[in-house]
Amino acid sequence: MLSKEDSRRLAQLERQLQRDDPDFCARMGGGNFSVTTSGRPPLPLFITAAVIAVAAVLLGLAGWWIAAAVVATWAAITATAAGFRMRKARNRARP
Repeated sequence: MLSKEDSRRLAQLERQLQRDDPDFCARMGGGNFSVTTSGRPPLPLFITAAVIAVAAVLLGLAGWWIAAAVVATWAAITATAAGFRMRKARNRARP
């Protein structure tokens, strides 16, 4: 187990390596380094959230209110995950 000082120093070395040679870090792909992404929005996740939301509306129209509420919550969670992924991809794409 690393001490706090060793962990801090290791994190500092990782950040410096990421800054100095991002291609090497992307090829290695291990540890805390992230593989470079294209910066595209997560369209399949947004489409999934839309389909789930439509299912929630249909369940509500059918009178199954509890099921509609559960599915609507599921759609909201999926849409939130898509938003976070899009924000993360956008932040990576910026220099």
